[in-house]
Parts: sequence; C-alpha cells; structure tokens
Amino acid sequence: MAALRPPSVDSVVRRLDDGSIPRPLVVQIVREVIDEARQDAGVDIDTETRRRLDLIRRALPRRVINATGVLLHTNLGRAPLSAAAAEAAASVARGYSNTELDLTSGERGPRNAALERALVTLTGAEAALVVNNNAGAVFLTLAALATGRKVPVSRGELIEIGGSYRLPELMAATGAELVEVGTTNRTRLSDYAGVEDQALFLKVHRSNYRVVGFTAEVSIPELAGLAHERGVPLVYDAGSGLLDERTPWLSPPPPSWLAGEPGVRQSLEAGADLVLFSGDKLLGGPQAGVVVGSSSLVSRLRKHPAARALRIDGPTAAALTVTLEAYLDGRAFELPLWRMATAPADEIERRARRILEATGVPGRVVAGMSTLGAGSAPGAEIPSAVIELDEADRRFSRLLEQPTPILGRRSAGRLLLDLRTVDPSDDEVVATALAES
Repeated sequence: MAALRPPSVDSVVRRLDDGSIPRPLVVQIVREVIDEARQDAGVDIDTETRRRLDLIRRALPRRVINATGVLLHTNLGRAPLSAAAAEAAASVARGYSNTELDLTSGERGPRNAALERALVTLTGAEAALVVNNNAGAVFLTLAALATGRKVPVSRGELIEIGGSYRLPELMAATGAELVEVGTTNRTRLSDYAGVEDQALFLKVHRSNYRVVGFTAEVSIPELAGLAHERGVPLVYDAGSGLLDERTPWLSPPPPSWLAGEPGVRQSLEAGADLVLFSGDKLLGGPQAGVVVGSSSLVSRLRKHPAARALRIDGPTAAALTVTLEAYLDGRAFELPLWRMATAPADEIERRARRILEATGVPGRVVAGMSTLGAGSAPGAEIPSAVIELDEADRRFSRLLEQPTPILGRRSAGRLLLDLRTVDPSDDEVVATALAES
C-alpha cells in the first residue's frame, strides 16, 4: 500500500496559525515537521507542530510576576525599573534623541555627559564611564590598562558567576596575564608584593559567596598603599553596586542584611583608583556596567577601541539617568528594589492572607526569608511571609501557563509564593491565577 501523502504546508498553516507568531516562522516550523513526517510515519504533524509553536510562544519576551522572594532574580531580568525610568526609556526609544547631540550648539556632543556627571556627584569620583554590563567594564579596564602585562589577583577572589562567567577566562580574553597570589582562604600583602612588573592590582568583591573560618584578605587601603608605592592603579570590582554603605536614602539606614556589602563611595575613599559595578543590581537600574574613579584612567578606557563596542544605547542611558536622579533627589527609597527590600514582613503577611481568603485555595501563610540574589550580599536574608501550597509541581506548572506567568519556588514538596517580590498592584492577578490552578 502506498504511503499516505502528507498534507500541504499551506493547509497546515491555515489550521494552526493563530496570529501569535509571525507567519514566516510558522511556515518554517510546519515545513520542518512535514519533512520529518516523510521520514517517520509515526510523526503526528498537527500535534508536533503545535508543540513546537508553543515552545516558541513561551520563549517570546513577556512580563512575568516574580513570587520567588529573590529580589534580583537573574533569570527574570534582575532589578525592575521604576515607572519613571521605564517611561524615560520608552520615550527615547519611540523616536530620536540627543544621544550624541549638544542641544546648545546643535553640533555633535559627548555621549552620556549628564549621566556620567550624576555618577561623579553621587560617588565622589573624578570621572565616570558607562558600558553594557559589569563584565564589560572589567574587560574594558583590563584591555585598556593591562594587555600583555601581569595582574595579581587573590586566589580567593577568582570568581565564577551565573552564565559561566569566570574571571580567569575573561582576563585571558583581554590579553592580561593573571598572576594568582595567596591561597583560597588567606592572602597577605606580601603575596601581592612578591609580584613584579605588574600593570595594576585587581581586587574583586566576592559578591556571590563567602569564605569563612581561618581566613585573611588584604584591605583596600593596604593594597592601595602598595599599588601607589609601585606607581600602578588599584582596580576594585565591587560587583553589586551599592552606592553608599550608609544608605542615606533609607530610614533608618542601613539595614542589617547589607552588612559587609562594600559601598562605591567608601571604596574610592579607601584608595581604589577605579571602582567597577553593575547598574541592575543594588543600584536598582537597567543592565549596565559602571566605571568610576581617576579621570586619567577613565580617559584611557574611553579612548580604547573596545569602548565603542561596549557602549549602552539611548533608552538604557535614559533609564539609568532617571534612576540616578532618584538618588540625587533623595528619593531612591521609591525605586522598586528598595521599596520591596524594606517592606515590613507583617505587611507582606497581610497581603498573603487576603489572597488566600479571596481564592479559597487550601494553603497556609508561614514565616519565610527573602534574598537579594544576583550575587549581592551572599547569605543575607530578609524576614518575610510566604503562601505555602501543596501539589507543588502541578501548581508550579499551572501558574507558569497563566497569561501573565507567575514564578514561585518549590521546597520540600511545597510551592512557596513570596509577595515581597510582587508589586501590590499584581495581588489580584496572583489571586485569580491561584483560583484557577
């Protein structure tokens, strides 16, 4: 008996194209499935096509409600932007902007001048430069200042972060020669002093892990003294971007869970020549990498060819500028990150109980702990309250299938929803989704 002839591409597309995916992509998927069906009669064309189209729909960028209690969730985009920052980015993205235009002369002007001026004011640095992320800031710094030369780094600071970022590999890509000094748990000033002909000293904040017990590390003032004695710069990768350890934008400052997190301003005051940090972590802004410090060193970075490859676009600059203006105006407590982080646990408990009562879903409200995440203040926890539900796997999947997906966290067979990371305006969305799960 002759094999059944597969349906035409057009007929399958007409049946399955619901308009949610660009038609050329639907056609491509259908063709792939039909080709496979010609080789394997067991392939159900409609079923397999629907499966693949659904995978594409789920991969399209969309808003997700973060109910994990991880404030800076790397998989969810880290710090959410304030409404003002998001609107500034959208306004610039919708049309043209003065990205490199001097509105006084009408001629080409410096890029990000106002943004960098705000950073100088906030940190006390001589100059500032913004690139696409903190890894880019580290790359540019080493490429501009240390290619082909030695850079001592403590073995206890050779970090690896999510996405397979490893400091030794990034250093190798810049052409800098990594010289490991000290041991995993103890590094002394004499270990750094034993390296000669170095281009700079690099100190790295262990932002996503802690070394405890029999430990020792060299402070910024100590290492700065040696660096300046040698006539080379001290570069400090502060990572998470806490502008000021005193957190003057909070009342009462600072919260205990920030203990040990280095401030950018204090790092410069302690003797670091350049401090590098992220814009989308404790700064609470968009993804960016910031370099602040010596004007002569920042100038060298700015002139390096890689600086153009790593620069940010206009919408990102607009969002970051508005974020920094909140700090300048004393309103940083209004940024979503700080508002969520400082919300009282009893307020979160009340919200959780209202949601459970509104849905009638069997569950409990229990004490829990939120975390900062994204390599910020490792081990630090913020007291919270969570909704605890049974049937964790089923509910977890059903919540992800909602029109606005909701991500919780599973623990010991329970699904936990922490409203610390949920905007109160989304409580009704969570309640509706729970009732349908």
